Amino acid sequence: MTETPPPRRARAEIDLGALRANVRTLRARVAPHVRIMAVVKADAYGHGAVRCARAALDAGADWLGTATPHEALALRAAGITDVPVMCWLWTPGDPWDRGIEAGLDMSVSGLWALEEVVEAARATGGTARIQLKADTGLGRNGCQPADWPELVERALKAQAEGLVEVTGLWSHFACADEPHHPSIAAQLDVFRSMLDHAEKAGVRPEVRHIANSPATLTLPEAHFDLVRPGIAMYGVSPSPELGTSAELGLRPVMSLKASVALVKRVPAGHGVSYGHHYVTGTETTLGLVPLGYADGVPRHASGRGPVLVDGTVRTVAGRVAMDQFVVDLGGEEPAPGTEAVLFGPGDGGEPTAEDWAVAADTIAYEIVTRIGARVPRVYLGE
Repeated sequence: MTETPPPRRARAEIDLGALRANVRTLRARVAPHVRIMAVVKADAYGHGAVRCARAALDAGADWLGTATPHEALALRAAGITDVPVMCWLWTPGDPWDRGIEAGLDMSVSGLWALEEVVEAARATGGTARIQLKADTGLGRNGCQPADWPELVERALKAQAEGLVEVTGLWSHFACADEPHHPSIAAQLDVFRSMLDHAEKAGVRPEVRHIANSPATLTLPEAHFDLVRPGIAMYGVSPSPELGTSAELGLRPVMSLKASVALVKRVPAGHGVSYGHHYVTGTETTLGLVPLGYADGVPRHASGRGPVLVDGTVRTVAGRVAMDQFVVDLGGEEPAPGTEAVLFGPGDGGEPTAEDWAVAADTIAYEIVTRIGARVPRVYLGE
């Protein structure tokens, strides 16, 4: 984390005003009774979990969501203690006891997890808030329909003993980012069936939820009691098929910038970067950008990644190295220290995270999430 003035080498500017606007846009997409869980896992997709969590709550989010218990506990340690926080990626031996003491909502996908959280509740003398996760077709975490009756029965037994409180029933889509994919309706059918079984057995959840970012934006029938926007909150479209960020009413929150470290003239036939995969066709100028794959710039974008330098979009020349890459400036000679913008909202002519995703044959989620700790975050709109 850093304060102004911004660092000269490189920085990721995080526009918290844009994040708050995105949360309000998402709020407008759901019914008044539907709560919003702002997902801040993976350090808020690389944007900074604590500051983004606070901005999302300021804009009307009701819950926070993380993947790991340690991410959730860090939010509590930062003073975010008055809102529900859910975490869902538990492994054997994880700190269930600390989760109970911190009042976390902890996801349970199988009997081993239920047994561990019950043991922790007995040891601490507390009552664990748990949410049962159903595998409705994604095939990752979650309880299979065939095993669901036993998990529900044993969770209710533990609840009757005062060891747990079943606060939620939930699942996750596989293909909500692919409009009209047949798995969407199939998963909703399975989810409704598993909800029906649990509720008939006696579960009275506070929240039922399955909707991620794309489902929040496009599937009102999947909103139930709560939606879990992640990438959309950061202004990135969940998929090209759903529309661009602008078409969805979202504004990208992160801009990745650096200062050009060196500009030099080179002759025709000059090799550039490792392997000489780029060789200058004519006499030209090269600009050195001090960011590399150690900072999260994808090596797969070598020779393809777009960069705005001095008003013109250039392309990475040759391979992206660990700490730096080169652009061919076509004979132009901007002064050292000139700003190079790898991606941002796009309204200043700069590339977007989606442009880099295309260049690296990946998704925009990965582009923003992979920006490393060596790149300071500079917060705007606080």
